[in-house]
Amino acid sequence: MSAQDAVRQLLRNTSLVARIEGTTLVIDNGQTAGEVALNPVVVTAPATRAGDRPEAYAGGKQARGSRIGMLGDQDVMDTPFSTVAYTAEAVADQQARTLGEVLANDASVRLTTASQGFSEDIQVRGFGISGGDVGLNGLYGLTSASRVPAEILERAELLKGPGAMVGGMPPGGSIGGAINVQTKRAGDDPLNRVGLQYLGRAQFGSSVDISRRFGENKEWGVRVNGAARGGEASIRGGDQKLGVGAIAVDYRGSNLRWSLDAYAQREEMEDFRPQIGFNPALTSLPKPPNSRSNWFPDTDLSLDDKVIASRLEVDLNDQVTAFAGIGYRKGKAQQIFPTTTTSMNAAGDFTVRSSFYDSYSETSSADVGLRAKFATAGIKHSLVVSASDLRQESGNAYVAGLTTSPSNIYNPSPLPPVEGARTEPNKASKAHNYGIAVTDTLALADDRLLLTLGLRRQTVDLRNFSTATGAQTSSYAKSATTPLVGLVVKANDQVSVYGNYTAGLSRGATAPNTAVNAGEVFPPFKSKQYEAGVKVDWGRFMTTASLFQISRPNSMTDPSTNIYSFDGEQRNRGLELAAYGELQRGLRLMGGLTFNRAKVTKAAQYQGNDAYGVPKLNANLGADWDVPGAQGLSVNGRVIRTGSAWASNANTLKLSGWTRFDVGARYRTQVSGKAVVLRANVENLTGKNVWLISGNNYLTLSAPRTVVLSATVDF
Repeated sequence: MSAQDAVRQLLRNTSLVARIEGTTLVIDNGQTAGEVALNPVVVTAPATRAGDRPEAYAGGKQARGSRIGMLGDQDVMDTPFSTVAYTAEAVADQQARTLGEVLANDASVRLTTASQGFSEDIQVRGFGISGGDVGLNGLYGLTSASRVPAEILERAELLKGPGAMVGGMPPGGSIGGAINVQTKRAGDDPLNRVGLQYLGRAQFGSSVDISRRFGENKEWGVRVNGAARGGEASIRGGDQKLGVGAIAVDYRGSNLRWSLDAYAQREEMEDFRPQIGFNPALTSLPKPPNSRSNWFPDTDLSLDDKVIASRLEVDLNDQVTAFAGIGYRKGKAQQIFPTTTTSMNAAGDFTVRSSFYDSYSETSSADVGLRAKFATAGIKHSLVVSASDLRQESGNAYVAGLTTSPSNIYNPSPLPPVEGARTEPNKASKAHNYGIAVTDTLALADDRLLLTLGLRRQTVDLRNFSTATGAQTSSYAKSATTPLVGLVVKANDQVSVYGNYTAGLSRGATAPNTAVNAGEVFPPFKSKQYEAGVKVDWGRFMTTASLFQISRPNSMTDPSTNIYSFDGEQRNRGLELAAYGELQRGLRLMGGLTFNRAKVTKAAQYQGNDAYGVPKLNANLGADWDVPGAQGLSVNGRVIRTGSAWASNANTLKLSGWTRFDVGARYRTQVSGKAVVLRANVENLTGKNVWLISGNNYLTLSAPRTVVLSATVDF
């Protein structure tokens, strides 16, 4: 809907008439015979700037649109995908600490790792997404492989389903969704904000956020923010320290937009929580211990990431825009890491040894392209041509202890010491992912019908090395093509019906030496998605519904021929219902339901079984309410229901479903003329202790009841 159409809708059933003259909105009285004419009302405001991020939707928690890879920022009603974008306001009011905690507001998203682990893994539409597969301002490979801190978030965006066509192939080949983080920018108004935070049992933190804009038209912007916290959070006796600092510089001119982002992130955790292996032959699991329990005493983890990235857009004329982005990340990790030498049994017994596991990774990522708008034969075209390039080197060093120790999840033993000395990580792999893509969105029938067609040619070049000798042990170089067909039909300005067929790309493999076709190299495999849905904008409340099917090839070795192939398949079929916005003044809602039937449709074993670790039903409902008669006071609550899921491929071991309740309050006031916001949240109010599936034959625990308090002051 154009700005003029929106104003006309507001003035519907009145005698007023609106017209736009340049950047001025003029409202006239629609005079008829015998009526007295009123003077025109003139409202002047800055025109919407190219490059501005989509505005927040009613209620302020979600955005009106999001970045759709090479297509750029798109309104939710114009995209043939299911998308969601959470705003900085949503992040702040939830008091989220990580990206995953924000995205978990969506019923199609679940976290498969809990707090204070070595990573944050996210499941979307039943498929996993690792921390390293998150985009930063449209570029993959620039976020920490562990977790993305909420302190850098301006927007948290999710495109559900495979996103390789529009965003390129993520380093880990995730297909459940494409996640993108938009970093903070300086707003039009100066910002000076400091904050204090308390969470868990004894963790304290502080934050600062300062921004300014300069120039005659505020072309230049600078924003600096940082946070630090430390102390016992979710694991009894554990100490988790976090430090993050970021700086963003941007320029927004009449035909040129440029940005530079740099941030550093460091975490140190004593007694962190890795997952624990269990015997898949079990038919029942031991009762979960208290979520604060430390079942691996004496673990230690330090993570360090440094990132710099830049993006440029230039309007060559009114129809053509050139864009480019480039970034670099260097990360390293050191761990005193437990390895279960005997998996956990039904009584909670296991044996464990300690190891040193250190690693590093370096990534450079870039894209370049053109967006052009033109018309032929009465059909409008939005053509995009883009190329992307990602290079990543990773290495590790593993020193295993020789001593094993018996332990139990209810009465854990300290880790035995590692007898060997720590060694420096050596190169283990080098990957080069590059590709070129083209899309064209055709607008017909007065923009009521939008057809998007696209192709991407992607190449993956992977080389593996011995960390002991440095010699190359294997190599792999293959290409694949992935398509996109997307359709949006707008019945009117409030209703969009859409559908898409697209494919995700994941790194292929080489047949093992035990197979008849040993050494055969397989190209990147394609996961196919079919989706159809409807979006209805009720003015201040958005409702969406979608049906999807994603089929992902799996590797398998035929038991009769001993031939290794990617002929295996997992198929996830689902229905998603979602709603968000301001249901009435002062009452904001976010909610949804996801039904997912995940089946193993082709396999050497377990064909026809339900897929491992995918709940059949997820449900979310969150509410945020301004209390009448108590100016500045708001209360909120959230219910998250996660359905049962199989914890064995044989479908003999099942995890029960569970329900989590969160509550909170917020108070906005003025103290000595300074804006003050006080927030209090309680997560997992009932303190449920629940097993979470964390990869094949691994489990972890849900986060315990957690109190989060904070105060911010703008001065």
